[in-house]
Amino acid sequence: MAAPVVDIIANGSSATQQQQLVNNYNPYYPIGSYIEGYAANEWSVPALLGVFFGACTLLLPTTYILAKRLQPTLNKTELITILWFVLSGSIHIFFEGYYAYNYDTLGSKQTLIGQMWKEYAFSDSRYLTKNSFVLSVETVTVVCWGPGCFLVAALIFQRHPLRHPLQMLVSFGQLYGDALYYATCLFDHYVAGISYSRPEAFYFYCYFVLMNFFWILIPGILIYQSTMHAASAIETVQRLKSGKKVQ
Repeated sequence: MAAPVVDIIANGSSATQQQQLVNNYNPYYPIGSYIEGYAANEWSVPALLGVFFGACTLLLPTTYILAKRLQPTLNKTELITILWFVLSGSIHIFFEGYYAYNYDTLGSKQTLIGQMWKEYAFSDSRYLTKNSFVLSVETVTVVCWGPGCFLVAALIFQRHPLRHPLQMLVSFGQLYGDALYYATCLFDHYVAGISYSRPEAFYFYCYFVLMNFFWILIPGILIYQSTMHAASAIETVQRLKSGKKVQ
């Protein structure tokens, strides 16, 4: 990973410039991005990924057991949707919340979540360079959609009539934020010629594409579900009103 620095030094630069390149070097793209206080991760990639997915795996059955025990009449669709919103809300508040709170010093962090973010940043270095868009969209996600996810999960559990309006609102917020996230990165890549992801396919397709695509696909399905439910309810009310007028 140090090859770019060697190439730049070999092309000719002053001793001061060479020292600055060495001091500021980090393995993220675009080459030359400045990350204040950058420190390489101490944990291995398998360990970081194992802890992240292990925590998610533990959360899902725990939520399922509690929901089913407290509300035995919940059907499979309701339970799966509760699991999604609890998992999504937890990631928004605890994982993304950590970024929003520590965005200015994230490059130097050696905490567990800090190192997870530095690993993910191989697919999008904007998380380590105080990028205004990423900070803004993540802050909105933490403040609005994180608590919103838990609220929707509670409304599904209670079978509250506000479930579908709020499910649609939160899901649209997630989808819209993720769509902008994709769009700004791809615009810079294809129009401005700036790549925030390392060239290895694993980082782009597994981290950037796959791990974010869930917040496009699942919210889209939930928006459709709530739209159909709302349309059906409105149709029923209209039919009842028409029947009363005929009488």
